[in-house]
Amino acid sequence: MMATTSLANEFDAMRTAMVASQLRPNAVNDVRVVTAMAGIARETFVPAEAASLAYRDTAIPLGGGRAANLPIATGRLLTEAQLRPSDRVLLIGAATGYTATVLARLVAHVVAVESDHDLAARARAALSGVAGVELIEGPLEQGYAAGAPYDVMVIDGAVEELPEGLVAQVRADGRIVTGLFDRGVTRLAAGKRTEGGFGLADFADIECVVLPGFARRRGFSF
Repeated sequence: MMATTSLANEFDAMRTAMVASQLRPNAVNDVRVVTAMAGIARETFVPAEAASLAYRDTAIPLGGGRAANLPIATGRLLTEAQLRPSDRVLLIGAATGYTATVLARLVAHVVAVESDHDLAARARAALSGVAGVELIEGPLEQGYAAGAPYDVMVIDGAVEELPEGLVAQVRADGRIVTGLFDRGVTRLAAGKRTEGGFGLADFADIECVVLPGFARRRGFSF
């Protein structure tokens, strides 16, 4: 019992340090986002052997070529999304369920999409007691049109390009935040969908895990 208590206290200290040294100094300044991330045991969403890395500024391998996004990247994306309690959010890249759990404390409803079967199973177990989250197993790039339109789309990772069909699942005047991957470099970007179109503007050069299914279409070469 004493060892268990000591370990829990150690993770609490690491979570506090994450907030103090990674989130607050790096423009994660939405109090609701900070409070949610400070109150969720991220170590339970990563492989047991990687629990000690849960609060470090690094991606954590989850298997199958996937990794948990960096806390600072997720925190900046959620802050830039300007989330409201009434929002319906489409989360692309549920992984093991951490970001969906954070979002559940901030918005009315979350549809979380995950393409990897093993990760989806872990997310489903982690989210079993979390209200307001619907987990969909399927291709990330397809989203979940049956639940559209969404007020916000959060892509918890970096992509090369966004398919028009995915953007169309966000309502007019809805917000989209995502990581972008270009020539080996990642950055964070945000945009608003309008009746006339959609565009993204970079807001931070931050390391971000790359998600599958969003490779830019290449032309023929001879």
